[in-house]
Amino acid sequence: MFKRRVKRSFLRKLQEFFWPRSGWRRSMWYMLHRLARLPGTAYSIACGFACGAAISFTPFVGLHFIIGGIWAWTMRANIIASAIGTAVGNPWSFPFIWIWIYKLGLWMGVGAGGREADELDFGSRFGEMLGATLNLDFAYLYDTAWPVWWPMFVGSLPTAVVAWFVFYWPLKIAVGTYQRRRLQQRMKNLEKA
Repeated sequence: MFKRRVKRSFLRKLQEFFWPRSGWRRSMWYMLHRLARLPGTAYSIACGFACGAAISFTPFVGLHFIIGGIWAWTMRANIIASAIGTAVGNPWSFPFIWIWIYKLGLWMGVGAGGREADELDFGSRFGEMLGATLNLDFAYLYDTAWPVWWPMFVGSLPTAVVAWFVFYWPLKIAVGTYQRRRLQQRMKNLEKA
């Protein structure tokens, strides 16, 4: 009943993943409408999204959903909005985020053996960390991963706080306005009926 008449090919799906058929602007508006229609107050939705977005600026790759959900739960925010907010950290933005938080950590005085962010391959570094963690090879983690991970963690703390406020305030205003207008429209429709 709800299936497409003409199935999309794999290449078409891949193309629409990188460039939505309706365009980025319409896709963002759609996401805002979906976000604003989540159950909860403007605070709950905005705070949840901001928690997820802020957590995506940390080096805890693979744990963003869980940590963002726990953080949203402690702040009595919407956990689903938190999961949506973690989409701020995605394959396109992670390289910029990781380089930023690594360089900020170095600037804050946390050393990493003199390595520059340009020399590091963050993707393989996180893969090596995961493999070493699964094999319980803590010596390898301490020798190779820790000098990179620690500056990233330290640099992510102020970045996450700033990101939380950057996403919270505009989203709270937007969701509050959307919810008020939607309620007013419903009241008008009830009066007409």
